[in-house]
Amino acid sequence: MEHVNKTIGENLRRLRAERGLSLDAAAGVTGVSKSLLGQIERGEANPTISTVWRIARGLSVAFTTLVTPADGGSEVVRRADIEPVSEDEGRIRNYPVVPFDATLGFEISYVEVDSGGALEADPHPGGTQELLTLVSGDLSIRVADDEHELAPGDSIRFKADVPHAYRNGGSALALFTMVMVYPRAG
Repeated sequence: MEHVNKTIGENLRRLRAERGLSLDAAAGVTGVSKSLLGQIERGEANPTISTVWRIARGLSVAFTTLVTPADGGSEVVRRADIEPVSEDEGRIRNYPVVPFDATLGFEISYVEVDSGGALEADPHPGGTQELLTLVSGDLSIRVADDEHELAPGDSIRFKADVPHAYRNGGSALALFTMVMVYPRAG
């Protein structure tokens, strides 16, 4: 986990510098306290998925922009080599496998949700869509007021700029892939 925390901290510091934001200003746009932002930048904090999303929304960047190294190129991504970002006391693990690509406007994650794991997600930037495919287990997805039950092999596409939630009410681990598609400028 130390590696992903270091990556998030380095990316946060770089993005803040590129925008000319002080820690106070970054706290204002993200809703994350100045002290926590400082701890994240120094690699001293273990931010949750929700905290990373708040920072990403506030800085108008993709989630994976914060959690993956800032270098480019081609590579084979091995799940075993990726440090996940967790939520719900570790019951949800998000493995960012394909970082955000500004040209194409998307990112891909592999997500594990233990039995009983749940996440209430805040709305993403306007026009953002999520595309999920459940690989194994059971998963409930709530989008605004609509509830959807997925079985292995099922997929869902939804507008993610509204409150939404994920819950594994089954007894087995739920595994799914998630593609986040962001609106293109212009």
